[in-house]
Amino acid sequence: MSGESCLHQQPLAGHTPLGSLATRPSAGAKPGGYRGTAGLGSKYVRLNVGGTLYYTTVQVLTRQDSMLRAMFSGRMEVFTDKEGWVLIDRCGKHFGAILAYLRDASVTLPKTRQGIRELLAEAKYYLIQGLVATCQSALQENKEQALCMIPVITSVKEEERLIQTCTKPVVKLLYNRSNNKYSYTSNSDDNLLKNMELFDKLSLSYSGRVLFIRDVIGDEICCWSFYGQGRKLAEVCCTSIVYATEKKQTKVEFPEARIYEETLNALLYETLPVPDNSLLEATRRRHCGSHSEEEEGGERDRDRDRDRDRDRVRRIHVKRYSTYDDRPLGH
Repeated sequence: MSGESCLHQQPLAGHTPLGSLATRPSAGAKPGGYRGTAGLGSKYVRLNVGGTLYYTTVQVLTRQDSMLRAMFSGRMEVFTDKEGWVLIDRCGKHFGAILAYLRDASVTLPKTRQGIRELLAEAKYYLIQGLVATCQSALQENKEQALCMIPVITSVKEEERLIQTCTKPVVKLLYNRSNNKYSYTSNSDDNLLKNMELFDKLSLSYSGRVLFIRDVIGDEICCWSFYGQGRKLAEVCCTSIVYATEKKQTKVEFPEARIYEETLNALLYETLPVPDNSLLEATRRRHCGSHSEEEEGGERDRDRDRDRDRDRVRRIHVKRYSTYDDRPLGH
């Protein structure tokens, strides 16, 4: 095997790992200064790093100014076992990366932050300043980011600013249980929780494409709002008042299918330009009456029906806002 080839990291057959034996004397270890390849009777250097065995060359170990150069240039005392393995009292998990950096001045860092921290500790021990800087830079740049951040509305102005400046569709859940003046029906609390759980589920699934915001200052108890390019598209109010025998009660519903539908409709506004009229018409045609007269009347009748349908309020507490707006985008 060439002296510049990759190192064997697994323990060799017939050799018992020595655990944590290294640069301090131990049973069977022989101290002495290292005097080049002749000192080991081989052109390779054999290293036992915390019980893990490596082959490398003096050229690699002394390539950069580090503690390893001091060890293998005769300036530091090293210890060997009876078989000639140089003992280093460190964990061998990341020593392969240490040698890779000494060999190539670059290394593939571990995928996890914990792994990078472990490699950083080893680089500091061996006084390899370049690798120390590389690990520190990676830890600084790759700070763990939250998977999904949800703003909480604290004022009407803040809500307007978020919606008007956001380039993505917006889904808002207003949840304020204390707004209720009456008692709740038996399953209302469960439905409140289901609405909140669905909001969390949608935010995790679409956080990269939709801005999800939570409102705790509005007048409703549980209400969904959907926005696209700064305009309100639809609203799903989940509460209603029901009349019991002697008193009024507040009923909270969980219109799951409707919420999914409006969220997907909002995604039509994800990119510019605004979705074409035929696509928007297809998403809401089933809520309108028969269109046979419109088709016979031509384009003028279709425009008239479209204007009449702008402020349509659906029966099941669902308000739909106009998807057509003559304002220039951004206003």
